[in-house]
Amino acid sequence: MIKIGFVTCVQLGLSCMEALHEAGGQLSFAMTLEDDQAVNKSGRVYLDDFCECHSVPLLKSRHVNNCDVIEAIKSHELDWLFIIGWSQIASEDLLRSPKRGVLGMHPTLLPQGRGRAAIPWAILKGLDKTGVTLFKLDTGVDTGPIVDQVVIPLSSSTNAQELYQSVNKAHIALMRKVVPVLMADKLNLQEQDRSLATEWPGRRPEDGQIDLNGSVYDAEKLVRAVTRPYPGAFYLNEGKKIVVWKAQTTESPSVNALEFKDGWLELIEFEVSRSF
Repeated sequence: MIKIGFVTCVQLGLSCMEALHEAGGQLSFAMTLEDDQAVNKSGRVYLDDFCECHSVPLLKSRHVNNCDVIEAIKSHELDWLFIIGWSQIASEDLLRSPKRGVLGMHPTLLPQGRGRAAIPWAILKGLDKTGVTLFKLDTGVDTGPIVDQVVIPLSSSTNAQELYQSVNKAHIALMRKVVPVLMADKLNLQEQDRSLATEWPGRRPEDGQIDLNGSVYDAEKLVRAVTRPYPGAFYLNEGKKIVVWKAQTTESPSVNALEFKDGWLELIEFEVSRSF
């Protein structure tokens, strides 16, 4: 019997755990943070009820690389360990602890878009599609062999909130698809084509500043790319920071419109954040 473990502390990870069980899988171990950690993290959840309901041994630890976690993985004789929605980087010791390895997901079509800020970058780059990749973790950054992918089409109006929801659904779809294969021990790994690899850098809240001297089309794209659940696009006006959550290009000015060299940006949803 293939033994599977899971590491998560967010709703997306819990949804994947639920999908795993719905697909006929059985967890032999779960690990999460201590209750007092990451209490303000977006999507933070607690696994106690799920693990009690499904009789899954649950370990709480302050870091995934701690000795108690590695010892627990080995003692439960796990074949595979999923790490989903987790910000701590897995050590080599952890990656070697399950018999067959550690699996994770990345919200791009690897090898494209290794790195950070996958959802904003997919929109900013004007891609016509992105997706989610299930892959085996190695010591590199999103470089491990691919298990499977789900493609997510993008349009010229897709915003970060919509893509975020699509990415979540793709995670669950991948989990449901791979579990029967995993349990049958028929997982097929495909090495990434390094010649096609691209790396996307992290983004900071200040990267959301709208260039009022630039193109209106770039500004509109930026608004869509960093709207909720991200910090939002913004511009400065008389010492105030105006955060723009929704906007559209227009050929004529209006009361709530910003002028650019190649058109106008009509602000549909915005707020005065604070003095800057």
